[in-house]
Formats: sequence, structure tokens, C-alpha cells
Amino acid sequence: MRTPDAPALLEDAADRISDVSRADLQIMLRRAALLLRNAGSIAFDDDIEEALRDLSGEFGKTRNDTVRFIVREWMEKNTYLPVHELDEDGDVDGEA
Repeated sequence: MRTPDAPALLEDAADRISDVSRADLQIMLRRAALLLRNAGSIAFDDDIEEALRDLSGEFGKTRNDTVRFIVREWMEKNTYLPVHELDEDGDVDGEA
């Protein structure tokens, strides 16, 4: 028999909240918090993970920040997001 997943346990507890012990509720809430905390990561194939590690090192950013940067750049380049405009009077350190 399969063990119910965390969301199913939480929904069941919500339906019968007066019957759930405080200790069981604490365990379920801690599990839910752990799942939410770890939900931000996307798993890629090994070759992509290696490239992300290399880029992260070059950029001096975390893996997740590098993924966000790549996705934003791709979305801007393909017009899914508006492009950030450069301030004409701003300093660009020799780069346009």
C-alpha cells in the first residue's frame, strides 16, 4: 500500500482538525515547510548542470541566480519580457 503524500495528509488534517493531535500537526507542518523550502530547485541533465556550475563560477552568482539570469535574458531576447533600457547618461565601463 502506498503512503499518502504530504499535501493529501495536510488536506485530510484540515478536514478533521479537531481529531489531529498537536504533535501530528507539528510534524505535518514541518514536512510542508521542508517541501516548500526545497521546491525552488529545478533538476537538469548532467551536461546542463555542469555548464551551470561553470557559468555560476564565472558570474560569481549562485546556481539559482544564474538560472534566473539565463531565463530573463532569453525571455527579453525573444520579446516575452520588455528589454531593460540603459540610462544614456549612465556609466557603462566601456561596454554598451
